[in-house]
Amino acid sequence: MGDSRGNGEEEPAACQAFQRLDKWIWFARVVKTRSLAAKLALEGHVRVNGERSLEPSKRVYLGDVLTLSLERRVRVLRVRGLGERRGPFSQAQTLFEDLSEPG
Repeated sequence: MGDSRGNGEEEPAACQAFQRLDKWIWFARVVKTRSLAAKLALEGHVRVNGERSLEPSKRVYLGDVLTLSLERRVRVLRVRGLGERRGPFSQAQTLFEDLSEPG
């Protein structure tokens, strides 16, 4: 297990900053409303690091990779930041790196 004693290991997840999955999806402007973000998770359209998440309250950490199955495409996003509010699109783009296939 990791600790924060300076031995090069990562801190436990409990000490890292996180955000609710539905909130992050909404802040990143993947969908228009937070309730739609929650619905995506509840219906099984979201994977976090390859594992299906059925909980909108799932914790999302920096570096996590989210796979979102949307109406017309699949988006793969690496979490680069945690939002404090839902800002303009230009601000939302700083929260993720898009790993999706072009097209």
